[in-house]
Amino acid sequence: QVQLVESGGGLVQAGGSLRLSCAASGRTLSGYAVGWFRQAPGKEREFVATIRWITGATYYSESVKGRFTISRDNAKKTGYLQMNSLKPEDTAVYYCAARAASTWPVINGYDYWGQGTQVTVSS
Repeated sequence: QVQLVESGGGLVQAGGSLRLSCAASGRTLSGYAVGWFRQAPGKEREFVATIRWITGATYYSESVKGRFTISRDNAKKTGYLQMNSLKPEDTAVYYCAARAASTWPVINGYDYWGQGTQVTVSS
């Protein structure tokens, strides 16, 4: 019902910035949360941020709060993750995901996932 394609990853120096995009298609995202997750080699998948599509309410993990900003463009049906002050420990494959927002914030239970985009932060 929801298809997601993320893009915008790449190689960046520590302290730099990247903006990830998550293009959605299929049904309307009203009533959904769209989140960002990341997974580094040998580590578990980690919640990064989420946004309640209809209201724009946001929620962040403590590790990225103040550095990352999640947003969405309703007309383009696209979510974004602006990443500033990047650190080597931010290196991971980043995924966007969507789920019906039954509670808030929602950090688990996402049903639809993009293919992932690699973010590498050099030191």
